[in-house]
Amino acid sequence: MDNREMLKKGLEDLGIDTNDKMLEDFKIYREILVDWNQKMNLTGIEDEKEVYIKHFLDSISSTTNGYIRDGISIIDVGTGAGFPGLPLRICLNNIQLTLLDSLNKRINFLQEVSNNLDIDDIKFIHGRAEDFGKDEEYREQYDVATARAVAGLPVLIEFCVPFVKVGGYFVCLKGPNANLELEESKAAMEVLGLEFIEKIDVELPESDLKHNILVFKKMKSTPDKYPRKAGKPTKNPIK
Repeated sequence: MDNREMLKKGLEDLGIDTNDKMLEDFKIYREILVDWNQKMNLTGIEDEKEVYIKHFLDSISSTTNGYIRDGISIIDVGTGAGFPGLPLRICLNNIQLTLLDSLNKRINFLQEVSNNLDIDDIKFIHGRAEDFGKDEEYREQYDVATARAVAGLPVLIEFCVPFVKVGGYFVCLKGPNANLELEESKAAMEVLGLEFIEKIDVELPESDLKHNILVFKKMKSTPDKYPRKAGKPTKNPIK
């Protein structure tokens, strides 16, 4: 099976209706990723098959069980090279996507990819979650906030949850230590009004990586003092 076929099958196994443009978009995305990776550190993996599995399919796995679906508004916090937000937008044409990253060079990269794929409805924010989570234009405006491997879970919760509407979801892509991180996040969940919904184990093709998705529902409004000023959440996570 060639890489394109593997990607197609992987997407279809995740419930995505694929088409040629979508598969072509992923091919172009990886080529631009490899190109820009020579100038700045975007990813440790460049091989086509590896990128398809560990970045693209891993990102799309966050649609499992339907918390992330077409038509919702979603913010990807600390998006880096665009994961999971940009692959989600390639597969779900009607999500209203905001990509937030603190490094302007990464935002430039993401704009370049979007331009090449003729996607013109993404909102890009160059800045910190701690600042924009306080901004009325963004605070509690999204159906879903998502993040992938940006920080420890108690810190991520403080970064992401202020963006989510009451009744919305925080969908977090995590590695093998999810259970331990959940234990460490009880205080942050309590303070920020979250309820843990479920942990979804992800099987990726031809990969023994243990990934899971943690899903939380926001039950009440974020207290005014959160998120705390830049640097604070990382230095002193809510305990």
